[in-house]
Amino acid sequence: MILKKINMQLLIIILIVGFIAGMLSGLIGIGGGLVIVPALVYLIGFSQHEAQGTSLGLLLLPAGILAVIQYYKQGDIDFRIVAMLAVGFLAGGYFGSKLALSLQQDTLKKVFAILLIIIAVKMLFFDKKIAQKASSTGKENKTIS
Repeated sequence: MILKKINMQLLIIILIVGFIAGMLSGLIGIGGGLVIVPALVYLIGFSQHEAQGTSLGLLLLPAGILAVIQYYKQGDIDFRIVAMLAVGFLAGGYFGSKLALSLQQDTLKKVFAILLIIIAVKMLFFDKKIAQKASSTGKENKTIS
């Protein structure tokens, strides 16, 4: 159901979803997968494949450049890591999209939902020791050899 025509109400919804995704991206580093995909499915009626493809399309544009500049100014971006992640992301994106497009819509939605639940449970219940250790020793100094 790729949209042929966009009315004012739909435009406002899309802009609000983009704004919320951008805010969350700048705030805690999430956006596309966790905000845009469900919003496109449930608010606009996209299929899971269309929503994921549209969210990935956003990554091709310099949508996060202003947030990146802010983090760079604070010294919070290691471009060596960014480059390594980008290489992995390119390969993973290729194979992940091939797999996703081979799955049925319902199966893909379930995989997506299960992954979100696993991440939420881990963050809620299993990261406490790591957070306590980091706060007791101050900010960790991470290095790459």
